[in-house]
Amino acid sequence: MTERKPTGVSIESWVDRQIREAAERGEFENLPGYGKPLASLDAPYDELWWIKGKLHREGFSPLPPSLALRKEAEDAKEAVRAARSERQVRGILTAINEKIGKALRMPPPGPPLNLGTFDVEAEVATWRAAREAAEPGPNPEPPRSPGA
Repeated sequence: MTERKPTGVSIESWVDRQIREAAERGEFENLPGYGKPLASLDAPYDELWWIKGKLHREGFSPLPPSLALRKEAEDAKEAVRAARSERQVRGILTAINEKIGKALRMPPPGPPLNLGTFDVEAEVATWRAAREAAEPGPNPEPPRSPGA
């Protein structure tokens, strides 16, 4: 698409030719989403669709900082339940406790935080107990008959 439109040719026919030639070269094949319906086809029209999409892709949170931190604390609890090692549990809790501690020292704008730091040792003990309850213990062998 680096060539310039020749003089005397209408823009429409020039663009149509560019598209046709690109299609003949196969430049429209194997594109992401090729052959799939548009995700927003049935959604109502929103003038700010591109801004909302950009914010979503960038991971921007429209929540006030205190509510975002509460959500992050809930996500940390879920991550602790799914953790595979005690080291992961401690790492997750230490990271969220640092954020909570910072927010408690300098409260963010918005609604009250209503959140305290996690007791790491208590959470680790709870994690251990849940893990032990989920893991099956040793299976005793069934009694054998004397002739076997």
